[in-house]
Amino acid sequence: MAERLQKLIAQAGLCSRRAAEELLRQGRVLVNGQPAALGDKADSILDRIEVDGTLLPSAPGPVYLMLNKPRGYVTTLSDEFDRPTAAQLVADCGARVFPVGRLDLDSEGLLLFTNDGALAQAMLHPSHEVEKVYHVTVTGELEGAVERLQAIRSLDGEAIRPAQVRELKRQGRQAFLRVTIHEGKKRQIRRMCTLAELNVLRLQRVQEDILLLGDLPSGKWRYLTDIELQELERRC
Repeated sequence: MAERLQKLIAQAGLCSRRAAEELLRQGRVLVNGQPAALGDKADSILDRIEVDGTLLPSAPGPVYLMLNKPRGYVTTLSDEFDRPTAAQLVADCGARVFPVGRLDLDSEGLLLFTNDGALAQAMLHPSHEVEKVYHVTVTGELEGAVERLQAIRSLDGEAIRPAQVRELKRQGRQAFLRVTIHEGKKRQIRRMCTLAELNVLRLQRVQEDILLLGDLPSGKWRYLTDIELQELERRC
């Protein structure tokens, strides 16, 4: 199937789509021996595509993996402030993958990466109501904290579904909560905690749909199992 050349070049892991567009503008891409222009299409199987005289490698097959993102990493493919990115931690997976959803700089835990746009869109679409489970360590007004969090129905005037909250344990002036949400709006749990007079010390995503973080070490990644993929495809 013919697709735009910048997409094929990016899918092959050679560079970003934006960089591929610049290669096309500079006339550095040939299709069947002829210079290609921005907007041209080709079939990666039927056509011979060269970049700077080198044959474009075949695009990798679908890749699905989970990362245990540490704190201090942004969930972007690149960062204008040169901060470390979660994408750098999975760069050795052998394919150009992108994060499904995000975790903010100070949050950690399960982050799914893939090059399968259809699955990513299904996971993120509100109609699928993908559950996301977090372990949250908080301080502040601990008495009644669970009830206050569960009572929140809007953030900055935007309606949200009620969260499911359970206190796992309490240690001194800290409480350890299990919080389950569906929407995953920007910094949702942190904003909820602010409304509930709580300070977040640690926020870790431990589950997304049927995927469990388990004992995956911080900063490490693993491929999804066949069983996990089959279940995700069935549900999404």
